[in-house]
Amino acid sequence: MSVVSLKKVSVDFPIFNGEKFSLRSTIINKLGGQLSQKDDSVSSVKALKDITFEVQKGDRIGLVGHNGSGKSTLLRTIAGIYTHTSGELRVSGNVSTLFDIGSGFNDEMTGNENLFFGALIYGNSFKKAQESMPAMQEFTELGDYLNLPMRTYSQGMKTRIGFAVATNFEPDILLIDEVFGAGDKDFFAKSQKRIESLVEKSNSLFLASHSDDLIRKFCNKAILMSHGEMKAFGAVEDIFSLYYEGSPKV
Repeated sequence: MSVVSLKKVSVDFPIFNGEKFSLRSTIINKLGGQLSQKDDSVSSVKALKDITFEVQKGDRIGLVGHNGSGKSTLLRTIAGIYTHTSGELRVSGNVSTLFDIGSGFNDEMTGNENLFFGALIYGNSFKKAQESMPAMQEFTELGDYLNLPMRTYSQGMKTRIGFAVATNFEPDILLIDEVFGAGDKDFFAKSQKRIESLVEKSNSLFLASHSDDLIRKFCNKAILMSHGEMKAFGAVEDIFSLYYEGSPKV
């Protein structure tokens, strides 16, 4: 039985009065799609186009492709953040995400307060959030800084808070989007070890990364994305071979 199944899944993003905005080309490139005109006032970005694949329990999927290829959009569609406009999407199990670590915090609240409320947002009960505080505090290694408002933190310190909150769970289906590049150098090895533990506990993994080494380390299969389309799905080395061929089709 598949854990994640997509059948001809497409995602369109409407852009109202899009022709009036000079930034629309930038937006379209970021989403990895193509612009289509529906009427005089509404355009749409085809962010994903007819994506079809199945992932079984135990599969670890790397998402390969250039910036704007649709990797992040695909992850957010599987997570339910974006709604697909056509096709069929089925996800069996709870989805945990590691996206945009460090965003969404209140800079006027202390590190401790952000840890606690972050744990609540991730679906923990009040009691469980309280019980998880010592482990999260220890993981950040921020000590007394946790009593200060986060507006006094460096970006690396904020990342530690975000990572402690985001990884304070045992995942079923784990979705990761380029989190390894975040944070200070000293924190990298520790965060990678935490991710390894989460991957071992999860039924399946989707990892979007520009690091070939990370995909080789964590994944047994890969998907090649280009301009919102899935070009190939198979063994990791086969996908890398296709990606680096430089074919016009990719």
